[in-house]
Amino acid sequence: MRDEPHSRDPRPERDVTEVVGRKAERKLRSRRAGRRGVWFGLGMFGLVGWAVALPTVMGVALGLWLDARFPSRISWTLSLLLLGALLGSLNAWYWVKREGRDEGGE
Repeated sequence: MRDEPHSRDPRPERDVTEVVGRKAERKLRSRRAGRRGVWFGLGMFGLVGWAVALPTVMGVALGLWLDARFPSRISWTLSLLLLGALLGSLNAWYWVKREGRDEGGE
Protein backbone atom coordinates (compact mmCIF):
# COMPACT_ATOMS: atom_id res chain seq x y z
CA MET A 1 0.00 0.00 0.00
CA ARG A 2 1.13 3.48 -0.73
CA ASP A 3 0.84 6.28 1.76
CA GLU A 4 -1.28 9.00 0.33
CA PRO A 5 -0.09 12.49 1.31
CA HIS A 6 -3.70 13.49 1.98
CA SER A 7 -4.34 10.62 4.37
CA ARG A 8 -1.75 11.67 6.95
CA ASP A 9 -2.86 12.59 10.42
CA PRO A 10 -2.38 16.37 10.93
CA ARG A 11 -1.88 15.87 14.68
CA PRO A 12 1.96 15.42 14.60
CA GLU A 13 2.21 18.80 12.87
CA ARG A 14 0.13 20.35 15.65
CA ASP A 15 2.39 18.77 18.29
CA VAL A 16 5.47 20.19 16.57
CA THR A 17 3.82 23.59 16.41
CA GLU A 18 3.10 23.50 20.15
CA VAL A 19 6.68 22.49 20.98
CA VAL A 20 8.13 25.23 18.78
CA GLY A 21 5.72 27.75 20.30
CA ARG A 22 6.73 26.81 23.86
CA LYS A 23 10.42 27.07 23.02
CA ALA A 24 9.95 30.47 21.37
CA GLU A 25 7.98 31.72 24.36
CA ARG A 26 10.68 30.48 26.76
CA LYS A 27 13.35 32.22 24.66
CA LEU A 28 11.45 35.50 24.72
CA ARG A 29 10.97 35.25 28.49
CA SER A 30 14.69 34.64 28.89
CA ARG A 31 15.53 37.69 26.80
CA ARG A 32 13.16 39.85 28.84
CA ALA A 33 14.61 38.59 32.12
CA GLY A 34 18.13 39.46 31.04
CA ARG A 35 21.27 37.45 30.98
CA ARG A 36 22.50 35.93 34.20
CA GLY A 37 26.11 36.69 34.92
CA VAL A 38 29.07 34.87 36.33
CA TRP A 39 28.03 35.71 39.89
CA PHE A 40 24.73 33.92 39.43
CA GLY A 41 26.58 30.80 38.23
CA LEU A 42 29.01 30.93 41.14
CA GLY A 43 26.14 31.42 43.56
CA MET A 44 24.31 28.40 42.16
CA PHE A 45 27.51 26.37 42.31
CA GLY A 46 27.92 27.35 45.97
CA LEU A 47 24.29 26.56 46.76
CA VAL A 48 24.59 23.08 45.28
CA GLY A 49 27.88 22.50 47.09
CA TRP A 50 26.51 23.50 50.47
CA ALA A 51 23.30 21.59 49.86
CA VAL A 52 25.35 18.39 49.57
CA ALA A 53 28.19 19.13 52.00
CA LEU A 54 26.16 20.22 55.01
CA PRO A 55 23.95 17.10 55.38
CA THR A 56 26.97 14.88 54.69
CA VAL A 57 29.11 16.51 57.41
CA MET A 58 26.20 16.47 59.84
CA GLY A 59 25.71 12.74 59.14
CA VAL A 60 29.39 12.06 59.81
CA ALA A 61 29.33 14.08 63.06
CA LEU A 62 26.22 12.29 64.31
CA GLY A 63 27.71 8.94 63.25
CA LEU A 64 30.94 9.58 65.16
CA TRP A 65 28.95 10.49 68.24
CA LEU A 66 26.77 7.36 67.94
CA ASP A 67 29.82 5.13 67.37
CA ALA A 68 31.44 6.53 70.54
CA ARG A 69 28.29 6.14 72.66
CA PHE A 70 26.76 2.95 71.24
CA PRO A 71 29.40 0.66 69.70
CA SER A 72 27.96 -1.97 67.38
CA ARG A 73 28.88 -4.21 64.46
CA ILE A 74 27.73 -1.64 61.93
CA SER A 75 29.48 1.68 61.51
CA TRP A 76 27.09 4.50 62.28
CA THR A 77 29.57 6.95 60.76
CA LEU A 78 29.62 5.22 57.39
CA SER A 79 25.87 4.64 57.37
CA LEU A 80 25.04 8.25 58.20
CA LEU A 81 27.68 9.53 55.77
CA LEU A 82 25.88 7.72 52.96
CA LEU A 83 22.48 8.86 54.19
CA GLY A 84 23.69 12.47 54.46
CA ALA A 85 25.16 12.37 50.95
CA LEU A 86 21.91 10.94 49.59
CA LEU A 87 19.78 13.57 51.34
CA GLY A 88 22.19 16.31 50.23
CA SER A 89 22.01 15.15 46.63
CA LEU A 90 18.21 15.15 46.72
CA ASN A 91 18.28 18.62 48.26
CA ALA A 92 20.64 19.91 45.54
CA TRP A 93 18.46 18.35 42.84
CA TYR A 94 15.44 20.13 44.31
CA TRP A 95 17.18 23.54 44.23
CA VAL A 96 18.51 23.11 40.70
CA LYS A 97 15.10 21.95 39.48
CA ARG A 98 13.42 24.89 41.22
CA GLU A 99 15.84 27.37 39.64
CA GLY A 100 15.23 25.83 36.21
CA ARG A 101 11.49 26.23 36.72
CA ASP A 102 11.94 29.87 37.78
CA GLU A 103 13.95 30.55 34.64
CA GLY A 104 11.09 29.36 32.49
CA GLY A 105 12.09 25.76 31.98
CA GLU A 106 9.58 22.95 32.01
